[in-house]
Amino acid sequence: MTPMTRAEFLRTILAGLALAPFTRRAHAGEAAYDFWFTRLMYESGDWDVDARMPSNLLDALIQYTSLRVDTRERVLPVADPRMLTQPFCYLAGHKLVEFNPDERRNFERYVRNGGFVLVDDCNHDIDGLFAKSFEAQMAAIFGKTALKKLPNSHPLYSSFFKFPDGPPATTFELNGWGDDLVHDYLKGIEFDGRLGLLYSNKDYGCEWDYDWRNKRFLAEDNTKLGVNIVMYA
Repeated sequence: MTPMTRAEFLRTILAGLALAPFTRRAHAGEAAYDFWFTRLMYESGDWDVDARMPSNLLDALIQYTSLRVDTRERVLPVADPRMLTQPFCYLAGHKLVEFNPDERRNFERYVRNGGFVLVDDCNHDIDGLFAKSFEAQMAAIFGKTALKKLPNSHPLYSSFFKFPDGPPATTFELNGWGDDLVHDYLKGIEFDGRLGLLYSNKDYGCEWDYDWRNKRFLAEDNTKLGVNIVMYA
C-alpha cells in the first residue's frame, strides 16, 4: 500500500470523525492559515512548560518565511480526537510520561499515519525521568528499535536554513537524559522515510523560551532550527 501524505491523512481523519459542529467550525477557521502550533496535554506529567516558546517560534516563522501563521498557541489533550487533525504537535515536560489507553491510541495513530510531533525533554539535566519514561513509552508503542539517531545529513537540517553539523548546541545543555553526556544528535521515528516524531534531549523549548535578541550570550537567533523543523513538517 502506498503511504499517505500528511494532507491525505488529515482529510481521511476529518472524514472519519463524523465532523461534529466544533470540528467543522475549527476546520473552517484553520483554512486561513498555513501553520498553527498545537501543544499536547497529557495526564501523567507537567505538559505546560516553557510558556513563551510557542510565541517566539511563531514570531520566527513570520520573520523568516512567507507562511500564513496563526499566532495563537492551540492546546489539546492527547486523548482528544481533534489532535489527529493538527499539522504539527509539540509535547514536552520535566516529569513522568505514561499515556493512558486513549492517549496511547491517538498518539500512535497520529504518528504512524502522517502527523508530526516534536518532543522536547526539559528534564535532561536532572534525573532523566521524562526521557526514561518517554523512551519506554515509544518502545512499547512502536518497538524497541524505532527511536533512532538522525544523521547530520537528514533533510531536516537543510529544509530552510543550513545546519551541516547537525543540531546546534544550546546554553542549557548540561547532561542529556540524566546520563552525564551531552548528545550531539536528535532522535526520531520514521515510517518509509517520513519523520513522524522528532525527539530532542537538548531542551530547545527552554532555549526558545527566551528572547535571543536581548541575550548577549547567544550569537544568533536560536529559533532558526525551529523554523527548519516546521518547514520540514
